[in-house]
Amino acid sequence: MKVLDMHCDTVSVLLEQRRAGAEISLRKNEGHLDLLRMKDSGYLLQNFALFVDSGSGRDPWEEVCALQALYQEELAKNEDLIAPVLKYKDIEENQAQGKLSALITVEEGAVCKGEVEKLRKLYEMGVRMMTLTWNHPNEIGFPNLDSVRSGEKDFLYIADYQNGLTGRGREMVAAMEELGMIVDVSHLSDAGFYDVLECTKKPFVASHSNARSICRCVRNLTDDMLQKLAERGGCTGLNYCPDFLKEVPYGEKNPGTVAAIVEHAKHIVNVAGIEVLGLGSDFDGIEGHAELKGVQSMELLWEALHKAGFTQGQLDKIFYENVLRVYRDVLE
Repeated sequence: MKVLDMHCDTVSVLLEQRRAGAEISLRKNEGHLDLLRMKDSGYLLQNFALFVDSGSGRDPWEEVCALQALYQEELAKNEDLIAPVLKYKDIEENQAQGKLSALITVEEGAVCKGEVEKLRKLYEMGVRMMTLTWNHPNEIGFPNLDSVRSGEKDFLYIADYQNGLTGRGREMVAAMEELGMIVDVSHLSDAGFYDVLECTKKPFVASHSNARSICRCVRNLTDDMLQKLAERGGCTGLNYCPDFLKEVPYGEKNPGTVAAIVEHAKHIVNVAGIEVLGLGSDFDGIEGHAELKGVQSMELLWEALHKAGFTQGQLDKIFYENVLRVYRDVLE
């Protein structure tokens, strides 16, 4: 079993805990993900998101630079286990050397402040994928879940069909394609998804989004979106967040089950084909999942999907091959 995960928030957790005075490392920690458990669990590649909450009051550009510095520090400390990915062949070379691969991403396009030069700087810093929005409108576009409405009962279920990419957002997306940086539409509004579809040519991804037909949370993709993403040659990554897997009555605790993930996987493949599906755990960005405790639990997910009828070949596609195809197509 090999594992490629398109999204975790571990670097942001490390920075937050370091600022609080904790001694914590990427090599070994008590979160969802560390390097020793990844190696034991058959990981091939992990995308490490530099997550910035643009509503925190901190300067988003300074924050993403602080996160990138911590990421570089941890990779340098652990070069015996893991090495960075800047182009596709790095993945093959790292694997040949028996090392894990790390691909750096940004979650929240607001860090660029609408400046293409900052986007180019991110590329120079090693960033190879960017989630255009998080839960705040920014210079690039609008999210489906606007944090201003987070206290409302139906917050999770009202999509934005009107507000998509801004004019500057279209320029930024074009620049990403020119650079060879993967466009990530997770968190983006419904209108924004179709704007990206219209103004891009290369494959793009929804790094951590499920199927809205199974769970109507608007962080998930509609069947039409899944089909369009597949036609473009992109992927969506199964997200383990319980609220994105199954709807429960308002105010009730949602623990999360592997069975719910299997239900999303089956639906996505039935609607859009096996080639569109990957993994996007959201580890260390979600409160937790009752059955998937961390990277050490990936065999449990593999076995559940296998029992549900997925073949070895199909599981290889879901767990790593489909996303590798996108990286081969986009990363230069």
